[in-house]
Amino acid sequence: MAPQSFQGIYTAFLDRAEQHPDKPAFELKDGRHITYHDLLTDAQRIAHLLTRAGVQPGDRVACQVKKSVRAVAAYLAVLQIGGIYLPLNTAYTGTELQYFLDDAEPTAVVVDPANAVAVRDMTSDVAIFTLDAQGSGTLSACETRLTTFAPATAEDPAAILYTSGTTGRSKGAVLTHGNLASNCHALLEAWEFTGEDRLIHALPIFHIHGLFVAINMSLAAGATMLWMDGFDVDGIVDRMSTATVLMGVPTFYTRMLASERLTRDAVQNMRLFVSGSAPLLTADFEVFYERTGHYILERYGMTETGMNTTNPYHGERRPGSVGQPLPGIEAIVADPKTGEEMPAGQIGSIEVRGPNVFDRYWRNPDKTREEKRDNGFFITGDQGYYDTDGYLHISGRSKDMIISGGYNVYPKEVEQLLDDHPLIAESAVIGIPHADLGESVVAVLVAANGQVPSDAELTGMLADQLARYKQPRAYRVITELPRNVMGKVQKAQLREEFADIFTF
Repeated sequence: MAPQSFQGIYTAFLDRAEQHPDKPAFELKDGRHITYHDLLTDAQRIAHLLTRAGVQPGDRVACQVKKSVRAVAAYLAVLQIGGIYLPLNTAYTGTELQYFLDDAEPTAVVVDPANAVAVRDMTSDVAIFTLDAQGSGTLSACETRLTTFAPATAEDPAAILYTSGTTGRSKGAVLTHGNLASNCHALLEAWEFTGEDRLIHALPIFHIHGLFVAINMSLAAGATMLWMDGFDVDGIVDRMSTATVLMGVPTFYTRMLASERLTRDAVQNMRLFVSGSAPLLTADFEVFYERTGHYILERYGMTETGMNTTNPYHGERRPGSVGQPLPGIEAIVADPKTGEEMPAGQIGSIEVRGPNVFDRYWRNPDKTREEKRDNGFFITGDQGYYDTDGYLHISGRSKDMIISGGYNVYPKEVEQLLDDHPLIAESAVIGIPHADLGESVVAVLVAANGQVPSDAELTGMLADQLARYKQPRAYRVITELPRNVMGKVQKAQLREEFADIFTF
């Protein structure tokens, strides 16, 4: 059992709401404020609705809704009554949604009004509520408040987040109240985030980054969120004059750098820019500093663990590195077969142990055993290495590693060299089936200024920097790399698109 002193995300929020009920939890783009008391009241009304619909502790509540303050209240309401919150990407198709509903078997589902009929056809004996982007719908049709809450231990499940499903069907990672609270407090400490902060929130809220990093930290600290429906360069720049922190994905920073409004004057009130969910280009890191005087802070996390490592708040932030483990977390580079820790400079399996690591995969004990070692380390599926100063560098996903002629090729090594070329905006290196080599290396390029170097020039550039087996045998140019909503390049899509390059 967890000690009586355990405080979860909901009770931390409740404390802040009692301490300063009139403080804005959200400032909306139209100038309206939603106070901590307002948010608590809304959450308690939704909690009453959910309990009246039969939701009990341990039951799942699925939410596939557009971003709104009331959606955050729904999340808090689920935590309040001891339910398990299941956020779902609004881009999921009906087929994908059917899989999640069948797998998680929620007691209640919250959806956009336009999708209510379709969801009803997918389910039976499930309470269905509606909620649109303006916060309207049947989820708001209640004045009665539930003011009690279900005490939670650190071991109790709080949420199920489904992985991206790039290798087979998505798996539901069960995150406990202890996972969420411990990671929140580690980040508050590492980034010196307090109730005085004002966070620009332009991320989605169905994902670790936007929900369990940005929102959990803000509500636990008693901070204010400058709420945005989505990413908008001008909207972000407009709000920087009264903000202190921005949390974003690399695409945010790439697009902001294209705006002449991003200047040192524009960011003079800001103290921290955080980037994650995908690798940040070194060029963007450097140019952002030249333009603003700020080094972007990169960190490393994933669905099953929340955040694992971070570049330092005080000290050197290294481009291309995700820093060092957060307080209380172990992150090692290990031999993938034995789990033994490897020396600095050698690429291996990144494995994580700590109070942030998920409890299990939902109804999938075999996969849980496969990805969790007996010693408690979680095999992340990422590969990387530590440099001699103890900074972690990500080389890529193990599934993205290319085995060409029996030799391992780490795409990141090749991509970094290609991205250094002034005519290349960015690249993605993938392995494509090859009759002789098993797989061969292909580089997919995006032009920086409407043109890219010739294949011969690139081959010549790489000849002295990479062994022959690492060098691309083919180049392809596209207008932009396919990405998911969090900015991660979808290499599986590229492999499918260019699968026949070496078909003879």
